[in-house]
Amino acid sequence: MDILFRYFPTLTDHQRDQFRQLETEFRSWNERVNLIARTDVENLAERHFLHSLGIAKVIEFPAGSSVLDVGTGGGLPGLPLAILFPEVKFHLVDSIGKKIRAVEGMAEALHLTNVTAEQIRAEQLHTKYDYVVSRAVARLATFHTWIAHRYKPHAAANSGLYYLKGGDLTEEIAESGLKAHITDLSDFFAEEFFETKKVVFVPAKR
Repeated sequence: MDILFRYFPTLTDHQRDQFRQLETEFRSWNERVNLIARTDVENLAERHFLHSLGIAKVIEFPAGSSVLDVGTGGGLPGLPLAILFPEVKFHLVDSIGKKIRAVEGMAEALHLTNVTAEQIRAEQLHTKYDYVVSRAVARLATFHTWIAHRYKPHAAANSGLYYLKGGDLTEEIAESGLKAHITDLSDFFAEEFFETKKVVFVPAKR
C-alpha cells in the first residue's frame, strides 16, 4: 500500500487502515470469486487501487454528492474512491451476482456505510446520480448509451462520466461523437503501467 500513501499523502490513519484491510479482503475474495486475474494479484495496489484513484486526480467529488459505478466487478473503482471520499454516496452495480456479493462483503468488512451494491444492468436503473465512473467496460459509444440519462437534472458543471481507459482513444472518441476531455494519468503517476492510461470525462448533457 506504500504506493497509494505516496501519491495520496493526506490520507488519515483510518483511511490507511481501510486500504490495508481492503487489500486483505480483496485477496481473500479473489481466491473464491476470481475478481481479477490470479497472476495480477501482486499488482493489486498499483494496477487496481491506484488506477481507480486516478479519477480523484481529475475530480474531487463534493460531500453529499452521489456516484454510480457501472460494471464494478470487484468493486473497482468504487471501493477505493469510497474510502477516499467518505462523505460521498457510491452505488456499485454489476450484472454478475457473485461479484456483487463480494463487493457487499468487502464494504461491510470495512464499515463503508457510504456504499451500496446491486446486481443490475446500468440501463435498468431509474435512480439519478451526480457522477458516473467505470473502468473500461465497453467502447465509449456503447457505454454512454447505458448511462446518458442517469444524471440528476441541473447537475454541477463537472457532472458527467469519468471513464478509465487505456491506449490511443482518438478513433473511439470520434466514433462516439461525444464531447470528451482526456487526462493522462502519466501526468500524476510515474509507474510504467500508467504511460497509456487515461481518464475520459464526458460532461452530462444539459
